[in-house]
Amino acid sequence: MEGINPILGFFAMFIKQDILVKFFFCEKKIINNICSVPEDCSIILAPTHRSRWDGLIITLAMGRRVTKKDCRFMVTKSEMKGIQGWFLKRLGCFSVNQLRPSLSVLRYAVNLIITKRQLVVFPEGKINKYGKKINLKGGLYRLARLATKKTNSIIIIPIGIAYSEISPKFGSRVALCFGETLTVNDYLNLSINKFNDILHERMKKAEKIALKNVGR
Repeated sequence: MEGINPILGFFAMFIKQDILVKFFFCEKKIINNICSVPEDCSIILAPTHRSRWDGLIITLAMGRRVTKKDCRFMVTKSEMKGIQGWFLKRLGCFSVNQLRPSLSVLRYAVNLIITKRQLVVFPEGKINKYGKKINLKGGLYRLARLATKKTNSIIIIPIGIAYSEISPKFGSRVALCFGETLTVNDYLNLSINKFNDILHERMKKAEKIALKNVGR
């Protein structure tokens, strides 16, 4: 697995945050700032997934300029193809086969967690444009449980992202809301389904606040 290319990362951050996001959206809101999360904790971000803009909005709220840490995205194999995949790989993204994740990918993801990087996992598994109720994937909880064998300070942050239009267009508004955090060690006795129910509820609660802030 490759690390983030520092030169490409610098220019990508400038282009994405200072040009694309700044001029595409007329209003951007970050709600319920998570400054109360201890700095020495390992963080897993668990956002809703409504648009291809989601990744850029997450880095705006939790990227290097804010936290001094880069966001490392776990994405599907289909997103890592061609030119897009070449760039994503060098910007900290890595792919996973959702049906049969390889041991090397699991080890890499766990290592990101225990070394206190910022791992971003979309629990819905794909873009869920209309926010329909779907079962969350179990990968996030499995990774967190594996990582607890090497560290006991893992926090999952549910995130709700909303746009003023279902398909964002030039001049749209966007809001990101941080939800109530989950300390993984407090939920180790739960089944995957039960944990996902709690996570999903907190993601949707955060999204509801974000939707209100963009007028939906």
